[in-house]
Amino acid sequence: MGKLVSTLFVTLDGVYQAPGGPHEDTRGGFTHGGWSFPYADEDFGRFVGEVFARPRAFLIGRRTYDIFSTFWPKVTDPADPVASKLNSLPKYVPSSTLKDPGWAGTTVLTGDLAKEVTALKERTDGEIQVHGSGALVRSLLALGLVDSLHLLTFPVVLGTGFRLFPEGAVPTAFRHAGESVTSTGVSIRTYDVAGRPQYGEYTLPENA
Repeated sequence: MGKLVSTLFVTLDGVYQAPGGPHEDTRGGFTHGGWSFPYADEDFGRFVGEVFARPRAFLIGRRTYDIFSTFWPKVTDPADPVASKLNSLPKYVPSSTLKDPGWAGTTVLTGDLAKEVTALKERTDGEIQVHGSGALVRSLLALGLVDSLHLLTFPVVLGTGFRLFPEGAVPTAFRHAGESVTSTGVSIRTYDVAGRPQYGEYTLPENA
């Protein structure tokens, strides 16, 4: 049974839109694209290398797929830990509009998301990784299909942009599974999904 692992970059105010460049995603008039770039360092590179040493397949949202497929196939260095895996391993894209993907190894999932991803997990031995794809990750969390989340929080506030957990997100509990901080202040935390939140109440002592 495969393990579905999400890796996401967010700002302190929860924005995940266009971390990699100014033209990556300008929806809503977003002008802050490329906000993660100033924080790249050896610690960050080491973490990314470790993550990309583990995948057996990728599950990618349609918009992220469009971004990735115009960039990574052009990176042909076999020593590049990211490109070598993205270009060679199976890629699955849930979409009703992607008809003829040009990136080798791509399969379009057109059926019910829960059934398609459950079947993918059942036939995959190892990690199925989701990179970026915030809207897809929210849907997968709501369906209970995410196993672990690497959340990289960058020390910047943007004030606008698409947020990972907007109003109406499905309540979800997480269990802390590891963390580190890079030299530039990026907080890297790993969480295992722990189902729905539990609730209680603080009360005064009886003799108060």
